[in-house]
Amino acid sequence: MPEVKIMDDQEVKDYLENIEAVIKKGPYLDSWDSLQQFKTPEWFLGSKFGIFLHWGLYSIPAFNNEWYPRNMYIQGTEEFEHHIKTFGPQKEFGYKDFIPLFQAESFNPKEWAEIIKEAGAKYVFPVAEHHDGFQMYKSRISHFNAYEMGPKRDLLGELKEAFEESGIHFCTSSHRAEHWFFLGHGKEFDSDIKEPLVRGDFYWPSREEGNHQDLTSKPYPTTEYLEDWLIRTCEIIDEYKPKILYFDWWIQHEAFKPYLKKVAAYYYNRGAEWGEKVAICYKHDAFMFGTGILEVERGKFADVKPYPWQTDTAIAKNSWCYTDTLEYKTAKDIILNLVDIISKNGNMLLNVGPKADGTFAEEDIRILKEIGSWLKINGEAVYDSKVFRKAGEGPTKETEGQFTDNQAKEYTAEDIRFTVNKDSIYAFVLNYPENGEVTIRSLAESKDQNVPEFHGMIEKVSVLGSDEVPEWKVDYEGLHLKTNTVHSPNPVVVKIQVK
Repeated sequence: MPEVKIMDDQEVKDYLENIEAVIKKGPYLDSWDSLQQFKTPEWFLGSKFGIFLHWGLYSIPAFNNEWYPRNMYIQGTEEFEHHIKTFGPQKEFGYKDFIPLFQAESFNPKEWAEIIKEAGAKYVFPVAEHHDGFQMYKSRISHFNAYEMGPKRDLLGELKEAFEESGIHFCTSSHRAEHWFFLGHGKEFDSDIKEPLVRGDFYWPSREEGNHQDLTSKPYPTTEYLEDWLIRTCEIIDEYKPKILYFDWWIQHEAFKPYLKKVAAYYYNRGAEWGEKVAICYKHDAFMFGTGILEVERGKFADVKPYPWQTDTAIAKNSWCYTDTLEYKTAKDIILNLVDIISKNGNMLLNVGPKADGTFAEEDIRILKEIGSWLKINGEAVYDSKVFRKAGEGPTKETEGQFTDNQAKEYTAEDIRFTVNKDSIYAFVLNYPENGEVTIRSLAESKDQNVPEFHGMIEKVSVLGSDEVPEWKVDYEGLHLKTNTVHSPNPVVVKIQVK
């Protein structure tokens, strides 16, 4: 395979000038005022459920989590000791030496598309570049990419083609910002990370100064690094045309702010050229509210929101990438979380970490199939649904915030969530009772027409996936229904058609 020509200094300058020209042309300019024109794509609002894919060099050691490349260079960590014991000293076998081992020999993008489609996901985010700096796509920024090294395939491009052929919306993510410091500890001892490091090197820049939790900490990333980040992102936009871009943390650092505005304006303008409404997903208020889609990592909101948002979470509790020690969530808990999220105007992006060889673990496939089976039965209550006047009812309180979804909730038969679609209200009974007796209090007959509660006329009540016609009545306590044959460990959806 011929080597790809990397941009020289003049080409970098030309690319930056082109970025400015695209921004200047509009309709979006690199200011929060202008970027407030943003509208969330309709397809995203209706999709509700997507899949995240963390796959890269870190899938080779498959130890602890995707932060292995950072922690293997931090003396005294479990990863540091494991690396020496398993692969040898870091000066003899560094992170770069995993590249030849990453062959993706069993990778079949069409099979991935089939698995994800069967899971009921409508969109997918394969990671384009993680913190480690290895690009999973063909690039003119650095030779350290999957097209030139390792598998020697444009993995991102192949996935885009397969997903779009299957009718799945192709999106992608960049986690590049953290690379500024991600491997910096390797300079603290005799490892393979040594100066001089220059733009385009795999380990460049490996800076470790500063407190990375302090968003105004100095020294800032250099202009050279920030421009490189901007060009890398715009290259993904131009070459792969994702429907949505996701950014991980640390872009909220003060140094990135001007570049965030530029990348948003550039991307939204490119989308306008393509005739596509595109979007950016962000965390930690990195972007101005209203200029993209707000993300909540491994958590959610306790109440319904008037704006679209998304939870990004994982099928495993302890890692985003594949390891041999994954602690899996149950399909039931994932479905329960999905139901609660969509009742509050959110989407769920569920991560799965493929193995280094390009296959999925059996447990991943089993869980995805179970989710897909539930969605096949109950999809009309999920896809293209909107929020009801209430998100839900019941005694169980939801925990709000990030990193809160690893603890499974114990719901009762009184815990119900709502959506609406077309002529129907859908009530998700989160723990369907064995006796089949359910009361939906939010649909009670009102004694006072001036009270802003439900006053609609119910025409028909049914249970999705069941042929049984339930007995039902409405009084001042609620809509009462009784079934004899409905049993499920997962949420049961009651369809209430209104005249």
